[in-house]
Amino acid sequence: MSKKDEKTNVMRILDQKKIPYKSYNYLQTGAVNGMEVAQALGEDPGMVFKTLVTVGKSKTNYVFVVPVNKELNLKKAAHSVGEKSIEMIKQKELLPLTGYIHGGCSPIGMKKQFATTIDRSVEEYGRIIFSAGKIGFQVEVSLEDLKKVIRYGLDDIAE
Repeated sequence: MSKKDEKTNVMRILDQKKIPYKSYNYLQTGAVNGMEVAQALGEDPGMVFKTLVTVGKSKTNYVFVVPVNKELNLKKAAHSVGEKSIEMIKQKELLPLTGYIHGGCSPIGMKKQFATTIDRSVEEYGRIIFSAGKIGFQVEVSLEDLKKVIRYGLDDIAE
């Protein structure tokens, strides 16, 4: 199997649940940050999302998914999950907690299902592009189909 046809765990999970998706491979582009990835894919940065893992004051972990052209508003995010405050987890905690490395974190296929909130702006598209769980790979699925794989809420969490 060539690198281009490589399947990630996220793709295998989507296949297993018979969920249609479009996969993207941007390995050869050298894109690193979210904006570069959106550009490499030729997609609107408002439709390409990054997955952020946080910890609340209660020590509970939360996942937030926001467009690559925006930042997570920690106040809004904390409010959306009923926490006094939240902060990003330390990068070294990401792999043991989720099974993913920085830059390849996906809301699908984490070691444990965390409360997940996606920025409401995704409703403009009805589809979402996010990491396929490995640097260099993205998947695009409809919001309806995403509901079949993970539980998530929509809220205004980005700025």
